Amino acid sequence: MPYENIPYKSYCWSLGTTSYRTKNFNQNIERQLVLLSDFWAREDIKGRKWKKDNETQAKYYDFMAEEGFLTGAAKNKPKDAREKTSGLVDIGLIDENRKLTPVGEKLMAISQKGDFSPDNALWLPKDSFIYLKQLLKTGSKIKGSDVRPFIVFLYLLNKVEYLSMDEYTYLLPLCVNRQITENMVDYIKTRHIEGKKDQSDIDEKILEVLMSMDNYQKGLKLLLENEVSSQKEKQKESEELIRTIGFNRKSRSYDKAYYPLYIALHKLYREKDWSQAEKVYECTKKLQSKVGGGWRKMLFSSKSVKAIAKEPRKYLNKTEFDQAEDERSFKITFYRCFHLFKAKSNLSDYLDLNRRYIKNTDTVLFEDGIVKLDIVPRQFFDSCIERLYEDAYTKCDFLPEDCSLEEIHPCLLIDEAAIIRGINRELRVSVSTMEEARNVLEDERYKRLQHLIDTQFTDERLIRLLTLFEKREDGEISRMVTDNADIPTIFEYILGIIWYKVSQRKGKILDYMKLSLEADLLPKTHAAGGEADIVYEYEETEIYPRHTLLLEATLANWTAQRIMEMEPVSRHLGQHLLKTGNHSSYCLFTSNRLNINVMADFRCRRYMQYFDTSDHGKSIEGMKIIPLETTELKQIIKNHLTYRQLYPLFEQAYRSEKKLPQWYEEEIIDRLLQA
Repeated sequence: MPYENIPYKSYCWSLGTTSYRTKNFNQNIERQLVLLSDFWAREDIKGRKWKKDNETQAKYYDFMAEEGFLTGAAKNKPKDAREKTSGLVDIGLIDENRKLTPVGEKLMAISQKGDFSPDNALWLPKDSFIYLKQLLKTGSKIKGSDVRPFIVFLYLLNKVEYLSMDEYTYLLPLCVNRQITENMVDYIKTRHIEGKKDQSDIDEKILEVLMSMDNYQKGLKLLLENEVSSQKEKQKESEELIRTIGFNRKSRSYDKAYYPLYIALHKLYREKDWSQAEKVYECTKKLQSKVGGGWRKMLFSSKSVKAIAKEPRKYLNKTEFDQAEDERSFKITFYRCFHLFKAKSNLSDYLDLNRRYIKNTDTVLFEDGIVKLDIVPRQFFDSCIERLYEDAYTKCDFLPEDCSLEEIHPCLLIDEAAIIRGINRELRVSVSTMEEARNVLEDERYKRLQHLIDTQFTDERLIRLLTLFEKREDGEISRMVTDNADIPTIFEYILGIIWYKVSQRKGKILDYMKLSLEADLLPKTHAAGGEADIVYEYEETEIYPRHTLLLEATLANWTAQRIMEMEPVSRHLGQHLLKTGNHSSYCLFTSNRLNINVMADFRCRRYMQYFDTSDHGKSIEGMKIIPLETTELKQIIKNHLTYRQLYPLFEQAYRSEKKLPQWYEEEIIDRLLQA
C-alpha cells in the first residue's frame, strides 16, 4: 500500500551552502567577486540575466574555467555555476542575479588593493571586519521562521563561555528558536557541575529536538502502527514503509538500504539469531559512509568482519537494542538510531562549512578542542549581547549594504572604555589606553604562538612537513596545517616557524611574516607582493652586526624557478639595501629543490652592482644571497642549530671562492652536517 508522504523539515541552520565548501576560502571568495565583476562587464554578456538563464550560467562556468578558477568539466555547467556562487548570495556579497552588492564591491576593492591592515576599533583585518558585519546580518529560514546563526552563536558563548567541538558541531546548529536555545544553554551549563559529558548525552539532546517535531512524531506513529515483515509477499510494502519514515529530502529511494538493515537487526535482537551480526555489519556498509560508521561504532567493538562472523556475541556492544523486550520498543530504538545517525552526519557536514564562515571574521578561536571568542571580540560582545540577541530571530534588511556596526544594531556602537575594562578584568592587568591594551594583547598572541608551536609544530612535525613539501603531497600538508591557504603560502609560514625556533624564539615573527593570519595564528593568504616573504630583524651581538635577514621561499619547479625567482629575489634584497644602507643585511633563498642556475645567478650577485632605477647615481656593490634546500633545513632542525651558529657558517660560505656545485656541497651541506 502507498503511504502518505511525510515531508522533510529543517531542524538546524547552516552558514552558506554545502555546495560552496572550498579550500583557500578567503582568497576564493574574493577572487570570485573579481570574476563576477569582470564577467558582467564583457560586451557579449551585457544585458543578460542570470535567473532562469542556463545559457548565461553556462557561460559563467566557462569563464571561470578560462580564468583558471576551476579544473575539469562539469556535466551540468549551469548547476555548477549556481553552486559556485550560491554561498556568496547567502552572505550578501552578491545578489540573486549574481551582481556584486555594495558590500561585495567594498570587499573586492580591499582585496584588490591588498591592504588588509586593521582600521577598526576591534583591531580586525579590513576583510575580516566586513565578514563579521555580514555574519551579524546573515539569516536562515527554518520552519518558516528567521534565525541569525552568528548572533545565536555569540549568545551561547556569552552564557557558557566556550563550546566543545561536539557542542559546536551537534548542538549549536539546532538552536533555531528561543526555546531550544535557552534549553541548550541550561544543558551545556551543567557540564560545569557534572563534569565532561559523554557522547550519549549529546545524542539525547539531538533526539530531543528531532522528536519534538511533528514530522518525526508522525513517522514514528506510522512505524508503530504497521508491520515490517521479511516475508516475500509483504517485502515490497514493508520496504516502502521504511523508506517513508525516512522522509529523505532528496528522494525516498535514498533510504532503500534501511529495510534490509531493519530485518537483519530484528533477526539479531528479537529472534536472537547471532549469525545475523555479520549481515548487520554488511548492511551498514550500504549506507552513506558517515551514517554507516555511526551504526557500526554503536553496534560493534571490532572492524573485522571475519572476527564478527566467528564470534558475534563477543564483538557486539551493549546497546538499547538489548533492552528492547517487545516489538514496540525495538521499533522505537530503530527509529531513534535511524534518524540520529542521519542527523549527526548532516550536522558534521555543516561543521566544516560553519567553521569556514565563522573563521573568516577572525573573532573566534578553534583551539585544543574548544571554540571561544578572542579577547577583544569577547569583551565587545559581552557588553551588548543581551540587546543584540533581541534581533536573533528577525530578518536583517541591510544584508547587501556596506553599513556600520551600529546600523546593524544600535547596541554595537563600540565603547573602547568598556573593552579596556574587560581586558583588565580578564587578564588581570591595569591598562588605561587602547595602545597599552594592544601591547598586552600582543603578549597574549605570542603566548598562544608558543603553545601552537609546542603542540602543532614540534621538530618532528616540521621535519615531516618538509618531507611532504619535497614530495609535493599537498593534501597531507593541508590536513596537517590548514586548507585555508595554498601550499606555497603554507611553505612560507612553515619556514617562518622554523626560523623563529632557529632564532631561539626571539623577535616579532608575527610581524616579520608578511602573511595574513587567522585568529588562531594559522596562515590564510599569500605574502603581499613587492617585498620578501619574511623579513627578520636582528640586533647586534658579539656574533653578528645589526642586520635584516630576508627569507624567500618557493616551491616552483626548476624551469619556473628561474623565471619567477631570479629577478624578484635580487630586487627585494637590492631595494632593501638601497633603502636602509645596511650592507650587513642579506637573503636566504629556500626551496624544496634548488635550480643550480638560479644558485649560480645568486652567487654572481656577490660581484655585481644593483642600481636604483629612479636614480642611477645610487647603487650597491654585491649582494649576499644564500640558497638552502629543504634537506638542509631538516639538518638544521635535527642538529638543533641556532642562528648564532648559522650566521658564521653562512658568512664563510658567502666569502668562499669555490665554484658550484662544489661550493654548495662543501660550504653548505658538509658544514651543516659537521655543525
